[in-house]
Amino acid sequence: MQLKRVVVTGMGALTPIGNNLEAYWEGLKTGKSGCAPITYFDTDKFKTKFACELKGYNPQDYFDRKEARKLDRFAQYALVSSDEAIADSGIDLDAVDKFRVGVVWGAGIGGLETFQNEVIGYAGGDGTPRFNPFFIPKMIADIAPGNISIKHGFMGPNYTTVSACASSANAMIDALNYIRLGHCDVIVTGGSEAAVTIAGMGGFNAMHALSTRNDSPESASRPFDATRDGFVLGEGAGALILEEYEHAKARGAKIYAEVLGGGLSSDAHHMTAPHPEGIGVVRVMENCLQNAGLKPEDVDAINTHGTSTPLGDVAELKAISKVFGAHAPNININSTKSMTGHLLGAAGAIEAIASILAMEHSLVPPTINHSVVDENIDPTLNLTLNKAQKRDVNVAMSNTFGFGGHNACVLFKKIG
Repeated sequence: MQLKRVVVTGMGALTPIGNNLEAYWEGLKTGKSGCAPITYFDTDKFKTKFACELKGYNPQDYFDRKEARKLDRFAQYALVSSDEAIADSGIDLDAVDKFRVGVVWGAGIGGLETFQNEVIGYAGGDGTPRFNPFFIPKMIADIAPGNISIKHGFMGPNYTTVSACASSANAMIDALNYIRLGHCDVIVTGGSEAAVTIAGMGGFNAMHALSTRNDSPESASRPFDATRDGFVLGEGAGALILEEYEHAKARGAKIYAEVLGGGLSSDAHHMTAPHPEGIGVVRVMENCLQNAGLKPEDVDAINTHGTSTPLGDVAELKAISKVFGAHAPNININSTKSMTGHLLGAAGAIEAIASILAMEHSLVPPTINHSVVDENIDPTLNLTLNKAQKRDVNVAMSNTFGFGGHNACVLFKKIG
């Protein structure tokens, strides 16, 4: 069968460097760090005392008090970003066939803060099981797309993809395929996460996964730098409206980019560590190129997973060199996690948005905080260090990888 073309017609962002799409882009292009000391709880006894929290986010700006109490922060973030994306798309919600509009959302953890607080409350009590009646619906990861569909009446496919940090990239790929195959006209996709909590920070610290650069948090997320010592936890959400091309064209929609293809693979190696030679990462990028019908030399920019971990950064760049060969030095490679931190299940969404905005503005956001060259990294690669670089980007790739060896890769192309 002839696959239908899929385009992006709306976007929304709620990030540590900007609480809407415009502010997010401003932060990206200027190399803004979203990292600062944690304000949500007392970090005195924690190894890591900083994270990339949202700045100036107030639930009452978006929800009434009663509604906000029913929603974990990750679900609030999903609603805020998806509302912006829907508005940005200009779609007429009264005219669209809502049976052909779905919501496929990514969340690696879901309502961690809700779960944490209910357990703390029970443990501090007399043993009587007094739990909030909204405990379960606030906590489950699939409640985010459920709430989006309930709010807008979307009655197409509705679920959450859970593949750790690859979750929202998985969601985008599923959304792409539903529309390609003719099952939907429009899908709201993306991801959200709110893991900057006592349990989240404590758990990642116990794994020795987080940076402990407490004396300089704004420079702690430093992908590709020889002195990197772990990732920085972030929070927020990104939303994209994926739409069948003819459907978008018929209503005169603004089209940001075409979604050309997606690739998936598994490392099958370790629960948390990447394969040292990046075998799964090589395969996921090859799968993505094949799915999109592109050659390696067609790619202009890659927003890497680039978490700022000693093993992961090197493995990913080795894989890029292997897949793209002689063309690799011609690609603008960057890691926007240097600014936003790692949004876990929402990472793929906000990084896909960054890739699309780079195409729209012909400007590749920088990898900030780089100062010491890592001798294990190919010096011929252009890592877009410290300053944004002007570049006509026609094809952009976005990589996301998750604990458990989950790899996902999405390719976007400029239209027009």
